[in-house]
Amino acid sequence: MRLWIAFTSILISGLTFGEQSRPNILWLSTEDISPHLGCYGDPDAITPNLDALAARGIRYSRAFTVAPVCAPNRSSIITGMYPQTIGTHHMRSGGEGVERSIKPKLPPEIKPFPEYMREAGYYCTNNSKKDYNFESDYIFWNESSKNAHWKNRPDDAPFFAVFNYGDTHEGSIRSNPKQFAEKTKRLTEEQRRDPAKLTIPAYHPDTPVVREQWKNIHELVTGLDYWVADHLKALEEAGLAENTIIVFWSDHGTGLPRHKRWVYDSGVHVPLIVYVPEKWQKVYDVKPGTVVDDLVSSIDLAPSTLNLAGLEVPKHMQGQAFLGTNLPEPRTYVFGGRDRMDERYDMIRYIRSDRYKMIFNYMPFKPYVQYTNTAQKSPVHQEYQRLIDAGELPKGSEWVTRKTKPVIEFYDLETDPLELTNLAKGGDFEGGGDQKVSFRDMKYAGVHWIWEESRDLAFIPEAELNRLEKEHGYRYAIPGAHAPEDLNLFSLSMTVAIMEQAQFDQDLKGNEDDAMAKLEAALAAESTTIRYWAALGLGRIDDGADRLARVMEEDESVVVRLAAAQSVVVVHQTEALRVLESGLRDPDEWVRLQAATALDEIGELARPVIPAMKKALNDKHNKYVVRVVNRALNVLEGTNNQVR
Repeated sequence: MRLWIAFTSILISGLTFGEQSRPNILWLSTEDISPHLGCYGDPDAITPNLDALAARGIRYSRAFTVAPVCAPNRSSIITGMYPQTIGTHHMRSGGEGVERSIKPKLPPEIKPFPEYMREAGYYCTNNSKKDYNFESDYIFWNESSKNAHWKNRPDDAPFFAVFNYGDTHEGSIRSNPKQFAEKTKRLTEEQRRDPAKLTIPAYHPDTPVVREQWKNIHELVTGLDYWVADHLKALEEAGLAENTIIVFWSDHGTGLPRHKRWVYDSGVHVPLIVYVPEKWQKVYDVKPGTVVDDLVSSIDLAPSTLNLAGLEVPKHMQGQAFLGTNLPEPRTYVFGGRDRMDERYDMIRYIRSDRYKMIFNYMPFKPYVQYTNTAQKSPVHQEYQRLIDAGELPKGSEWVTRKTKPVIEFYDLETDPLELTNLAKGGDFEGGGDQKVSFRDMKYAGVHWIWEESRDLAFIPEAELNRLEKEHGYRYAIPGAHAPEDLNLFSLSMTVAIMEQAQFDQDLKGNEDDAMAKLEAALAAESTTIRYWAALGLGRIDDGADRLARVMEEDESVVVRLAAAQSVVVVHQTEALRVLESGLRDPDEWVRLQAATALDEIGELARPVIPAMKKALNDKHNKYVVRVVNRALNVLEGTNNQVR
């Protein structure tokens, strides 16, 4: 498989520095909100300024993010590339300890798109969130700081300016009363919400605690509405309103359970509003007050902005323009996924059409909800736990207790917009008609996207991904460095992944012998990734433990040895714990995280390793290691120690 990068020239149309002949472009982004706006039909919303902007502009009803969390999604927005393609899919890609970890680096052929804007004469500013999840040699902003502003541009150059609103972040929802009052101080008494009158989704328990959190969300969004009005007023006062295109968007869904970090629509469906001044409406063939039902992805923001500026979209970009001239056909599907969320690993991919959603769970043996430090601070999470402990969890909320996930989830969003009824059975669909056709087509399209279009790097365990990055220079180069005759690193690892899932599906029992033979053959593969997935698969076959015992002792990769050790710990406890304990001391921080995760997941069996886990609390490079070890120790020792 060859690297598919093509360089393109940048075409600049109508460039004259004496008079501005191109539009300014202003991005107003916010954090952690689903479409909780009046213009999207939310009955609890009070958002007059955003509603008015939508009435004068374009409202996109089906805009989705490629990730349900900020850093991977923002890496995609700024590059027009899928995070799984450039290796920025984990949240976050650096360990972020006291001593900072190294983030993946972009290759020189992938420029963050503001660099193209700067080369074309745009003054580009960012105020001020980045969180791009990568390192780059390009200095792609004229200014990126809390003081960055289009007002600082020289000689009336056209500008591309980004402002980010942070007070809708999940931390604000659960902030203390004093902090919350400060964030919402501009609201009038009429704009305060009565929690008892709000609409609560069926997957959340309807309790006073949960209602209070939803009240906070809606009041914070009204605070956002004031902020948007401030920016619109600044443009008016500067005489720039009629030459500035405004794009308002959120980076992912609301910061509550089953929203942020989840690939259901509650986590990836976002508001997207674009205002095009009258001067430019004919140029781009847009009409005010339009509602567009076409599927749009956050990966499309970069090519759309370049297109509006009259610049050619680089061939390597995976997004497509939805604004400007010479637009491609609308999307049939949008795609996205989640991987490591802070300290916890998972691998989920989604594909969505205008009516259906398909979800691929590549680690179905992981529970729906894994403990993470940040997410568990939510009062809604804590309310779930209170109700579980009291035996009072209401119908609709039981999803939080599921210890495993189905291999495939398939939802008809027309009849089931909250995605509560999975229509898939195992890896198939037993119904008929349009649903059957859509299931088949989406399954094929999803696999094609994962394999051919995104060249998904998440199949590679993180420590091995870092090793290959060092070997090949950039994560983006890894697929092109592995030829098909090398057992095809990606297709074979995917095959092993699917077999591993099959062992977990009760409807596919009876083929253990064939699966065993394939998994054992994969254990001899040259690729560490393939052997890793094979070890996971064999560990879920009843008589696979003895076969993995030798792998645990002899495989050349610590990544594979750890996977084997976790799989065989019940049968070969002493030997497996020795391997896992040594993993906690490994020089590679991601090996240490893998070992810590395994020890946490095996529960009581990890008790002999408590002394080593306590030493691991001093890990300075990777706070995620500290978080996982601390959680494991709290469970084993009945403590409630807190770490950052």
